[in-house]
Amino acid sequence: MGNTEIALACLPIGHRAQVVKVGTEGLTRNRLLDLGLVPSTVVEAVRKSPAGDPVAYNIRGAIIALRSEESRLITVRPLA
Repeated sequence: MGNTEIALACLPIGHRAQVVKVGTEGLTRNRLLDLGLVPSTVVEAVRKSPAGDPVAYNIRGAIIALRSEESRLITVRPLA
């Protein structure tokens, strides 16, 4: 996947990426940072709900479900 930066929402299931930027504000930003979504954190897309939203991510050993409206605002760099 190279050094391309993408939205977390675009990360395929089973792939890992490193957080580059959390582009949200206010309470949502605080919540995401509290969950461990800080720059340089490695996240893995684990599973998608049957309806396609939310998607479960492994973040620092915890499985966290994020809706696409949140994960679209998080920039990541896919890992090989």
